[in-house]
Amino acid sequence: MATVVGIGETLIRLAPTGGETLESAATCAVHVGGAESNVCVNLARLGVATAWISRLPASPLGRRVAAAVRGAGVDTSGVEWASDGRVGLMFVQPGTAPRAAEVIYYRRDSAFAGIDPEAVAWDRLAGAQVVHLTGITPALGERAHRLIERAIAEARRHGARVSFDINYRTTLWGPDAARKTLEPLVHGLDIVFVNDRDARTVFGAEGDPEAVAAALRDRFRCEVLVLTLGAGGALAREARGSVRHAAHAVEIVDRIGRGDAFAAGFLYGTLRHGAADGLRYGAAMAALKQTYPGDVCLTTLDEVEAVLRGDAGGFRR
Repeated sequence: MATVVGIGETLIRLAPTGGETLESAATCAVHVGGAESNVCVNLARLGVATAWISRLPASPLGRRVAAAVRGAGVDTSGVEWASDGRVGLMFVQPGTAPRAAEVIYYRRDSAFAGIDPEAVAWDRLAGAQVVHLTGITPALGERAHRLIERAIAEARRHGARVSFDINYRTTLWGPDAARKTLEPLVHGLDIVFVNDRDARTVFGAEGDPEAVAAALRDRFRCEVLVLTLGAGGALAREARGSVRHAAHAVEIVDRIGRGDAFAAGFLYGTLRHGAADGLRYGAAMAALKQTYPGDVCLTTLDEVEAVLRGDAGGFRR
């Protein structure tokens, strides 16, 4: 029985190494990643029972995705296997200042986009404390949009809290379409994550972070609004007020997936002691993720708690 269930699409990620570009690279590093499964994997690394619900093609790449998620300790028995469609692809073009990094998606007509909400084994939510969703999924088409609507309803029916990361993707849709779709979905949810860039771009909320978090929480009528601020840390706004936590200094190896690591850490800490603890674990997980290549944070609970104690870094032997 899973404590946290994530629902969404996971991709094959291809990225040049050694400073090469997509235009010049002869080889690419291959990783598996998707926002919702990343959160599940990160939580499993901390000892939390997790499950992932998705749809994959019965193909070598589909099996590779499932094996990667399952190998990290996540229950993948809720994955539906399709006879058609394909695995979505994500090409990462690394960047070094002043050249920007870029992500290119090939996910149209993927097996996941054809998911039927009626075919999902919703009884797998029984006993879950949290169902984790993101704003990426409804951008993938009408069926995926209906999946999120159904997932929220089923989470409520099973007594689970709903965690929702806005996760706006400019390559999937525009800000107006995102706002019109996402705002009704997040209305009244338990935990909503949004970064300061998406708060400004999608919802027109900018200015003092405390005021932005308070305004968005009132607007969404959610229990907890978590606003992440990059190097400025993060804050959580609840009915009784807000708490804030600074970001940790980090030498970046790969920044992709740090938001998912933060969300996993926040859920871990919140399930233990509340939002303030969630921010502590979220900040530590986000920092640690950026020291690993790939989409997930290959850390341990001991390493996370070393960061929290200020004992991280250095050389052990």
